[in-house]
Amino acid sequence: MPDEPRYPRRSTASARRPLRVGVQLPEVERSVGWPELADMARRAEDVGLDSIWVGDHLLYRFDDGSTRGPWESWTLLAALAAVTSRVTLGPLVAATAFRSPFLLAKQASTLDEVSAGRFVLALGAGWNPVEFAALGAPFDHRIARFEEAFTIVRSLLRDGSVDFVGRYCSAREAELVPRGPTPGGPPLMIGSIGPRMLAATAPHVDAWNAWFADTGNAATGVASAASSLSAALAAAGRAPDEVARTVAVLVQLAGGTGRVQGDPSELGRIAPLTGSPEQVADGLRAYADAGVTEVQLVLDPITGPAISSLGPVLALLDA
Repeated sequence: MPDEPRYPRRSTASARRPLRVGVQLPEVERSVGWPELADMARRAEDVGLDSIWVGDHLLYRFDDGSTRGPWESWTLLAALAAVTSRVTLGPLVAATAFRSPFLLAKQASTLDEVSAGRFVLALGAGWNPVEFAALGAPFDHRIARFEEAFTIVRSLLRDGSVDFVGRYCSAREAELVPRGPTPGGPPLMIGSIGPRMLAATAPHVDAWNAWFADTGNAATGVASAASSLSAALAAAGRAPDEVARTVAVLVQLAGGTGRVQGDPSELGRIAPLTGSPEQVADGLRAYADAGVTEVQLVLDPITGPAISSLGPVLALLDA
């Protein structure tokens, strides 16, 4: 095990902050163009946030037949890397089913280069059948397909080459050249609470992520959400603190009226963290007390001014 964890555990904005704080940029809440997204990223960095995250989705179709779609995440991440200089960047989370494993590793290494080592590759299997159908990607055996894709991706990023033939994925005599600046490739994060997904990834990943619905949007729900991770780490012979725990948190600020989500089942059933700056800061400190090293804020509303309004919350955390 290296002396320093591969995944950053401390804030780049304040040495006294008890946990890293990031933000997820808009996805399908409303139509948001690049100039506004770039402004949000700059505000996030200026106000002292530690990371910026982008959902990796293609298309949502709701019960009334209406559709919404976000911008393509990897193109957006490359552009965000060019307009920021300090924050960590990553997809939350990238679906291995959407790209060939070799291409995914190539994209990750390129983002590592473009961002000067600020990129995190967060991975999952995907869940939305609408976008699988639109893409022409098979929806069956998603976990088995993920396991094979993950083997290829992490082998390429860690070792620089792989020769693999599986039932669903292959990469024959594949080499990752050139390679980005981070030795062993960018940190790997798994976005899942499923025992099988965690068993496949726990021996290798640097960080874990749970969505706010997995914890009930409460620090008290972290231990239950992370129970499969703890078991998988023990089975892999890794210490509990070898993998950083990160959690998305739904936060409602002034002017928030309910954030549109790609998964409509989340609407109305999850209570956001809200209140005064002191109350929000206390709520985030509770995640640190629960062993979480980073939170990704899912803000309502998600606007530039809302991001800037986090200043007092961050100042309280840093005090």
